[in-house]
Amino acid sequence: MNVFITGSTGFLGGEILMLLSKRDEIKKIYCLLRAENDTAADARLEKVFKLHGDFFDRNKVIPVIGNLSDDGMDQQLIANEQLKDVNVIIHSAANTSFAKIYDDVVKKVNLNGLQQILNWSKTLEHLETFTYVGTATIIGKGVTDRLIFEDESPSANSVHFVKYTYTKMMGELMIRETLPEDKILIVRPSIILGDSRARIPRSNVILWTLAAVNMLRLIPVRPAPKLDIISVDYAAYAIDALLFTKRNHTVYHISAGEHSCTTNLKLTEAIAPHFSDRPDFKFIPHKLLNQIKLWAKNKLPADAELHQHTEYLDYWHEVFEEKSQLRILFGGMDPYIEFINLGQVFDNKRLIEDTGINYPEPVHDYVQRCIDHLGNIDIMEGALDP
Repeated sequence: MNVFITGSTGFLGGEILMLLSKRDEIKKIYCLLRAENDTAADARLEKVFKLHGDFFDRNKVIPVIGNLSDDGMDQQLIANEQLKDVNVIIHSAANTSFAKIYDDVVKKVNLNGLQQILNWSKTLEHLETFTYVGTATIIGKGVTDRLIFEDESPSANSVHFVKYTYTKMMGELMIRETLPEDKILIVRPSIILGDSRARIPRSNVILWTLAAVNMLRLIPVRPAPKLDIISVDYAAYAIDALLFTKRNHTVYHISAGEHSCTTNLKLTEAIAPHFSDRPDFKFIPHKLLNQIKLWAKNKLPADAELHQHTEYLDYWHEVFEEKSQLRILFGGMDPYIEFINLGQVFDNKRLIEDTGINYPEPVHDYVQRCIDHLGNIDIMEGALDP
């Protein structure tokens, strides 16, 4: 089997690559990379393998220079003779930014880039599976506080907080219009946060929001709604398992599900004892978020409800050099706060039944192994590029 993977140096793609590189069934793994030349591309792959001491087999793992943002990339792939025998494509690459200023870039990479990969895929005589790494959150913001099933998405009626989830929904539609169903595998991870193996993850995506919550301590979210979170290693393990099993479906949630979901309260209770020098966590109504932003601008009315939480306002004065930092922080956190308030849980029975893998470990358990790393995350860096 020969595999082509995009996003192999990324948060999830890197973990998928590590698992595939250990499989004897796979002869070659071609990795699409942005690089100036072959030497630079090889160095990027080497760095991915070195991060956690994995073996880099240069005869098996082969860089292919290309950029999803470039028009004409499909023609480059079609002209590449070494790719003619690819059997499996794993499209893991995406621009995951939630920031509105990057909306055009997100669309360019996630939709135009996907279209070019699809154009090339149609020329492959030996293609068996096109694996698209989407997201369970394409269900949109209109569904709250319940279990969600695979067949509910994609829906043209869904409304999205951010362009990223919209492009992932449209990506699924594009794939279905281009390829026959028997060649499609769509995997939809839920929220991916950190690594359960007490190691530094390849990216702090999402994890920085927990670090920010840990710093703020006064949180404008509901404490009790269910929260569907998995670790990056579980997501990669599940995708690997799906690739090498008899599948009865085209679409799979890779999620915590009802068995392993958490809540905002459970998650904060898990990390609180490790940071005892900070105020207790306190949940406040989401409507007070606007008051927090006004306070950060020195425009909060004297009779505003937020003044009831003086202890936390004084604490923020102490830990943030300037109120402008708080404005930046909440600006970056806005869409994440919206998501964790939804109470969405994604059914994972298809995954468990077809692969036989175990349920994921709940985040409020594995986060205990991430405490040192959590405390070292630069939350302002994450807020500036969410």
